[in-house]
Amino acid sequence: MTVTPFPIAHARSPARVAPHRAIGIWLLVCAGLVFAMAVIGAITRLTESGLSITEWKPVTGALPPLSEAAWAEEFAKYQATPEFALKHSGMDVAQFKGIFFWEWFHRLLGRVIGLAFLLPFLFFAATRRVPRALAPRLVGLFVLGGLQGALGWYMVKSGLVNRPDVSHYRLAAHLSLAVLIYVAMLATAVPLLFPAASGAAHSARAALRRHAGVAMALVATTMVWGAFTAGLDAGQAYNTWPLMNGTLAPEEMWNLSPAWLNFLENTAAVQFTHRWLAILTGLVVWSYTVRALGAGVQGRVRSLAIAVAAMVLVQISLGISTLLMFVPVHVAATHQAGALVLLGLFTWTVMEYRRA
Repeated sequence: MTVTPFPIAHARSPARVAPHRAIGIWLLVCAGLVFAMAVIGAITRLTESGLSITEWKPVTGALPPLSEAAWAEEFAKYQATPEFALKHSGMDVAQFKGIFFWEWFHRLLGRVIGLAFLLPFLFFAATRRVPRALAPRLVGLFVLGGLQGALGWYMVKSGLVNRPDVSHYRLAAHLSLAVLIYVAMLATAVPLLFPAASGAAHSARAALRRHAGVAMALVATTMVWGAFTAGLDAGQAYNTWPLMNGTLAPEEMWNLSPAWLNFLENTAAVQFTHRWLAILTGLVVWSYTVRALGAGVQGRVRSLAIAVAAMVLVQISLGISTLLMFVPVHVAATHQAGALVLLGLFTWTVMEYRRA
């Protein structure tokens, strides 16, 4: 008896054309905008631009200062912040405009995403193109987008009083919600754009789906510790690999008490955790790919299995390069983008298994 290879995905036939393709394309565009905003957010953090705008004006804040007097007023507000006093006391208006741009652009892109989601949604709803089962999820995505804006301001507020940086906990929460929205958009769009292929059941399918899910969870967890690393400026220390200034685990990574607090607030321990979570993630991703190819997966799932194996190597290389080069903005921002690409590939993978 011949065993049929794992036929999760095949080329589409005319009989299996995805319904609601326009909604799928719209959600994919929105996911792309969220991706871009997360990368711009990384640049904003890396250039220390996030505290340059000291007020939250969802409507009127869409325009930057349009006169020298308006620039002087904005600069005066920034001069009253702890960040200016402790870090940038020598900054002039021209330099302030440079950091102001990234925060303004980041917030502007958030507004663009809100409109890019809301207006097509209203059109699809008015023309009765939204499936009843899909409507609650789309409404939920819009609500999450609004919460993300509020969470962003809550994060910024933490750096305007008594400290020159935002809370790394709030920074991680802000990134995590962005990632949740990004994944939810992709998970909703994929079934609309790529219908599931029919195929015989295979005993390995459930196990591979769980394996892919664990790998995806590790990617997300590593991203959280990446946010902790960025928020604590931990990437500016221990700029060697694989050892941390000559040792695997520096003694100072245990300076805080209780011991578990070090992994959340100690610069050395946070960087140590981010490093080895990344290596663990790479091993789990590669073991998934080997296992999936060994099971004979075909079509899209096979391509995705190869893609995640390649992407995790690129991502680890970017992380090491970021560290060794003392966190240059362009490399660190690319590292953030790589994490989102890898997470997106796993979102697609998991959706393929769930619908097979």
